[in-house]
Amino acid sequence: MTTPQYRLDGPEDAPVVVLGPSLGTSMDLWLPQLPALTRGWRVLRYDLPGHGGAPTPDAPFTVEDLAGGIVALLDDLGVERAAYAGVSLGGAIGTALALRAPDRVASLTLCCTSARFGDPGPWHERAALVRREGVGPVAGSAAGRWFTPAFTHAETYVAMLRATDPEGYAACCDALAGFDATGRLGAITAPTLVIAGAQDAPTPPRGHADRLAEGIPGASLTVIEGAAHLANAERPVAVTREITAHLDRTWKGHDR
Repeated sequence: MTTPQYRLDGPEDAPVVVLGPSLGTSMDLWLPQLPALTRGWRVLRYDLPGHGGAPTPDAPFTVEDLAGGIVALLDDLGVERAAYAGVSLGGAIGTALALRAPDRVASLTLCCTSARFGDPGPWHERAALVRREGVGPVAGSAAGRWFTPAFTHAETYVAMLRATDPEGYAACCDALAGFDATGRLGAITAPTLVIAGAQDAPTPPRGHADRLAEGIPGASLTVIEGAAHLANAERPVAVTREITAHLDRTWKGHDR
């Protein structure tokens, strides 16, 4: 897996925080958190294959392959250790990264994600739909999956999905279909915060976030009220507060 398309923001001498986006969004998913994070951290954002203008690999890939791409990127940038925070698929990549290279992950935040995203069949079906008809059908229903009805800025994020390459989106669906870290969570050693949206339908707190928090040694769980699947976009103040507090506890000022 090649290194992903990325961007760095914040002080050059600050500890590094890697931010992983969700399926169907670009690195700009994290713009609400950027002003607060760049005050004390070097923020490394990246795009998934086929998302945000990033190329799509010719061969299929797994979530573990995507985590390998993050390791390669850290190597290229000369970053020995970093904190990691990810939403949905970005969170799964963080889980895989913490299992693959525990010495590289100083702190882990898993937001609106899961150790297993349900049965593989529906993911393969969604991939086939997008390969056949493009991203239009999934973009049309994205707001209802991602946000509560009260959220008024959904189109900003749906536009990211509409701009995504169909094959990149489909390949990520196939990767999600094959991801299952359920039996390996106990091997994660990074101090971990799990964040859930109280109204998250794709990865609800019960059965997804709670299993992560129970399976990862020492992990804590925070449920954000009034938020669905893209909680960091819908409730940015609350999510930013939780992430920065976790980073202060586990990473800032240590092992820079």
